[in-house]
Amino acid sequence: MEKHINKPLDIDLIRKIGHNEIVEVTTPVLIPWHDGKSRLYGDSRALKDYIKSNRYPIPRIPHSLDKLEKPKYITKPDCMKGFHQNGV
Repeated sequence: MEKHINKPLDIDLIRKIGHNEIVEVTTPVLIPWHDGKSRLYGDSRALKDYIKSNRYPIPRIPHSLDKLEKPKYITKPDCMKGFHQNGV
């Protein structure tokens, strides 16, 4: 476990916390692998409370098809790659 902790400490990626210090963002967890090695993992589920979510919904198919219905021009790449038909 020490080799997993010393390297990030040396490059200031992580820091030591006090015994009574409350950690609100991440909790370190040591996960053993099947081959005897282990990996240090940060349980970051608490980060969700601090991150602003940007949601970009996938466009609806009928709406996309309406845009492609009657283009005035079709570019040469559109002819070669039919799924990239962009109306100009």
